[in-house]
Amino acid sequence: MLKQFFILCSGADTDILNDCSVGEQNKYAGIGATVFFTAVMATIAASYALYTVFDNLYTSIFFGLIWGLLIFNLDRYIVSTIKKRDHIIDEILQATPRLFLAVIIAVVISKPLELKIFEKEINQVLLEQKNDLTLANQNQIAEQFNPKIAELEQQIVNLQSQVETKETEVNALYNIYISEAEGTAGTNLLGKGPVYKEKRDKHDAALAELQQLKADNTSKIEAIEVQITSLQNDYTNNVTTSQPIIDNFDGLMARVTALDKLPWLPSFFIFLLFLAIETSPIIAKLLASKGEFDFRLQDQETTIQTWTMQKVAERQLLLKTDNDINNKVYTEIADEEAVINYKRKKARELMQFQADAFFNNQKNAL
Repeated sequence: MLKQFFILCSGADTDILNDCSVGEQNKYAGIGATVFFTAVMATIAASYALYTVFDNLYTSIFFGLIWGLLIFNLDRYIVSTIKKRDHIIDEILQATPRLFLAVIIAVVISKPLELKIFEKEINQVLLEQKNDLTLANQNQIAEQFNPKIAELEQQIVNLQSQVETKETEVNALYNIYISEAEGTAGTNLLGKGPVYKEKRDKHDAALAELQQLKADNTSKIEAIEVQITSLQNDYTNNVTTSQPIIDNFDGLMARVTALDKLPWLPSFFIFLLFLAIETSPIIAKLLASKGEFDFRLQDQETTIQTWTMQKVAERQLLLKTDNDINNKVYTEIADEEAVINYKRKKARELMQFQADAFFNNQKNAL
């Protein structure tokens, strides 16, 4: 049962192969088994690759089976269309396009399995890339908000500087009127005279201005700080909103790109393994000597070909003979007097009919 299934997978003509030896049947059963297991590997590889895209097990398995059946059909077609020739060069030329197709199939099959085999290493590369993308994303968003925040912070510094400058001025006026009261500066007279009162009034006025300035600047600073807090919240929200996009940066294309950053030699050997598996049925047919099945198949094909060519030749000969006979018959009767007189009579009648029809048309027109 299993042997017949693998023979069916090889694409060989079972009617011919059943009359061949057991060894010949085993050879094609081995070729069919290679075709079948290549399709199984293609199904597994496609299912995993699609799972990274759809993130749904049943959908991935469904489309993976379709892909596996497609690969199975292609491999079966490739193997079944390679015929044994009398010269190895003819066989190689015949198999060259099929080998190119086998290389393409091997690449498609091996790549998803490479992604699975090197999954841990790929995850490490993706983690580094995600970290870099996170930092780059934060810097890009910060470039949108930092200039505004810096401008607002500078406004706060300027407002605080105004208060500090005013405080310095008030402190200086305080020292002046205290020194005047102590007699250590100004008029150098001890006591609170008119000069002292003038300087004290000036200080009190500056102190009132300072208090008003503090109140005004404090309200301005609070309003600016509210703006800064709002901008900082917007920055945090933008970072939080965009971070899931970076966290989900692990799709099929990202993994393939990450795989390319790993050392190429292990991936190359895996590709060679699948290339060997994919091309093994073709190479087996090329290396195998011409067997009983090939002779029987050639006999069947040449029999039909010869019979078809014979019928075509007979039809062509029949057509040529019939044409020659017709030419000879018409040539012989062309000179007979009866035929000439009959043709003359009919031609005269035809000319009369034409003359009458012309006359009637002209009469009706007038």
